[in-house]
Amino acid sequence: MPQGPLIYRQRIWTRATHWIWAICLFFLMLTGLQIFNAFPSLHIGMESGFDYDNAILSIGAVQEGDALRGVTRIGGMAFDTTGILGVSNGEARAFPSWATIPSYTSLATGRVIHFFFAWVLVGTLLVWLVASAVNGHLRDLIPTWADLKTLPRDVVDHARLRIHHTRRYSVLQKLAYAGVLFVALPLMILTGLTMSPSMNATFPWLLDVFGGRQTARTIHFIVMWALVAFFVVHMVMILIAGAFNEMRSIITGWYRVDKGEE
Repeated sequence: MPQGPLIYRQRIWTRATHWIWAICLFFLMLTGLQIFNAFPSLHIGMESGFDYDNAILSIGAVQEGDALRGVTRIGGMAFDTTGILGVSNGEARAFPSWATIPSYTSLATGRVIHFFFAWVLVGTLLVWLVASAVNGHLRDLIPTWADLKTLPRDVVDHARLRIHHTRRYSVLQKLAYAGVLFVALPLMILTGLTMSPSMNATFPWLLDVFGGRQTARTIHFIVMWALVAFFVVHMVMILIAGAFNEMRSIITGWYRVDKGEE
């Protein structure tokens, strides 16, 4: 644990938007799985259907006697996923009821909740971007050439669980946060807009950029799981670095650094 002084590290705008994003992403993921269940397959291209052989992933069920067996297909390979994917509470269902909002099958409800939190996320991102540009926090997230030179050492330190508690973010933190804020979330928003027929009419170039609505849906799904992976790593690093210190920083703004870092 760090033994240095407390410093004021996280501004109010950073802390507030962080927690709003956490809430939004929780509801977006679980309602997204509800929406996926209505058409449990991913495709590449402009269209999908019986006349197209462009599915790269599908989650379904097959009847075997009196029981349903969950089957997940990735490319040309099929896997038995009974008990995990494909069947829930005795019915064909890609993702189980406990993993979706609402828990029962309702595409309309899932879409309403999904779109609400999607627009909250967009608004919060814009607020964060303006506030961070004004208070200088935006510069703290962009890796410099000097930062990139320290990347190998930072990777080794993290692999050895040598966590440094400093005033500024490490280069790995900068790359991770910048990747989420400037790549993953904008990509989620743009692919989400590409799946909207009304947005296709207003911005038809989105279909060309992402190679069609079905391709955009597939990218949207993949990026969602990339964000889940980021969340898992983020939680593990918080525990390793010191959960109390890290949580105090994102709740109150005050962070204890190592000796000599003041």
